[in-house]
Amino acid sequence: MSARSSLAGTAALAVTAAVAAGSLVAPAPAHARPHEPNGDRHAPAQRAMDAAVEDGVPGVTGQARDAYGTWNGTSGVGDLATGRPRGPRNHYRIGSVTKTFVATVLLQLAGERKLHLDDTVDHWLPGLVRGNGHDGRRVTVRQLLNHTSGIYDYYADDAFAASFRLRDGFFEHRYDTWRPEQLVAVAMRHEPTSATPGRTWRYSDTNYILAGMIVEKVTGHSYAHEVRERIVEPLKLRETSVPRTGPGMPRPSSRAYSKLSDDSTGPSYDVTEFNPSAAWTSGGMISDSADLNRFHAALLGGRLLPERQLAEMKTTVPMSEEYPEAARYGLGIAERRLSCGRTVWGHHGGILGSTTESVATEDGRHALSFNFNGDWTGDSHAVIEAEFCGPGTGTAGGQSRLSAVSRSTRDSFAGLRTE
Repeated sequence: MSARSSLAGTAALAVTAAVAAGSLVAPAPAHARPHEPNGDRHAPAQRAMDAAVEDGVPGVTGQARDAYGTWNGTSGVGDLATGRPRGPRNHYRIGSVTKTFVATVLLQLAGERKLHLDDTVDHWLPGLVRGNGHDGRRVTVRQLLNHTSGIYDYYADDAFAASFRLRDGFFEHRYDTWRPEQLVAVAMRHEPTSATPGRTWRYSDTNYILAGMIVEKVTGHSYAHEVRERIVEPLKLRETSVPRTGPGMPRPSSRAYSKLSDDSTGPSYDVTEFNPSAAWTSGGMISDSADLNRFHAALLGGRLLPERQLAEMKTTVPMSEEYPEAARYGLGIAERRLSCGRTVWGHHGGILGSTTESVATEDGRHALSFNFNGDWTGDSHAVIEAEFCGPGTGTAGGQSRLSAVSRSTRDSFAGLRTE
């Protein structure tokens, strides 16, 4: 519930000079007085947030909502140059949590009988998915949403990734605009990851670029319009936005940091501003923890989808071998079985300089959303374990297998992907 103190003034001055030079080396994490056991039911989650800062995450902000009320937790700093702490209402880039919004819109359209989940991609986007073994006539909308399409992930293309994820490419291309057709074309340069659509799970951001294009084809409106009309405005998600090319962040927000490298050591760079069009419907949205909790509570509570479509969303498939057996994937949402036997539903989200988790119990009554403003370290799954499983969980340092998914799937713009 309390935030760690800001960086010491001398450290802040040194960092300010580094920022002026275009990079910064993260100082030791900011520390406040230790969080003493106080009977607070959210104390384990606070300790797990603090542990993430101990591991090198600059700062954490999050919120939990349950039957007893709302809790806001913060730790560390939002600005390494000034030492300003992270705030409880910080906006942040939510990465692939965007995918759950997109899947919800498509499932609403299915409920309205404007499309069918077993329609082929080619039915809506004729001729777009072709080349090197790809064939949109054999891939369905359902297979896009549950990542069994076999369509190659455009972000795994080495040249594309180097243009954004690595230092030189990022600073040269951070304000470039990408059209969805260009992103799909990058994927078509490669062979599919599976010769038989529907058989093998493989995470691919291309799936959700195509899903966004189908939303626009079916409705005749932009995907941003549909998300606003169908989700954001009905739920009064006033802090949630769908930027197309604008590089800035709404206030209040913290700075976002990345190593811009495959190595987790070395200098950290301020990557707060960039054009999010290269993520688009795979991971480009902005929100805050309160809005994300409200969204998942409404979704899982049956307020956004008819019963049949919500059941479709929660029909899961096993993920690939590098993922824990306790995680399964539905239509734009993942199911996680925690160490204490509880199950939560939601999505991991990463984009350059930002790592987000947003999950809730199956009835939506207990929700947790939080964000790290760094993309190279910290155990996000430990925070979830701590909140939902209580004392003795989620407080150790290091990175769990599940939180490491953001790296293994390039679930951000330091992985532009999200899991």
